[in-house]
Amino acid sequence: MVNKAILIGNLGKDPEVRFTPSGRAVARFSVATTEKWTDQQGQRQERTEWHNIVVWGKQAETCGQYLSKGRQVFVEGRISNRSYDDKDGNKRYISEVVARDVRFLGGGSGSGGGRGDGGSFSAPPGQDAPPMPEDDDIPF
Repeated sequence: MVNKAILIGNLGKDPEVRFTPSGRAVARFSVATTEKWTDQQGQRQERTEWHNIVVWGKQAETCGQYLSKGRQVFVEGRISNRSYDDKDGNKRYISEVVARDVRFLGGGSGSGGGRGDGGSFSAPPGQDAPPMPEDDDIPF
């Protein structure tokens, strides 16, 4: 079986980096991908999809340091679905891409922290991102 997502898009906001109680870094950010086509009437159409991205460990810290809103990135990882209870006690569901490989592409509209060379920060070979911790361990 295969669970793999590959995205190239632009960050919708600066990454939010937090640390679990055990000290492991986790970064969250959104990436926008846009599909463009011409409809049957010859009109250009466009649809933007937003994807929630989760990055763990040293790679999370690096994303927090170098990525910013508008920056173009390549993300490869697995799709994860989970639920949580919001502050009002309602059950919410979320789909996320748990990134194994994040590559910084063109400068985008963000500053990009000075890394214009398209850096790549991946999990070590043979290691996938860790499983999602229990909701109590997630710092946001």
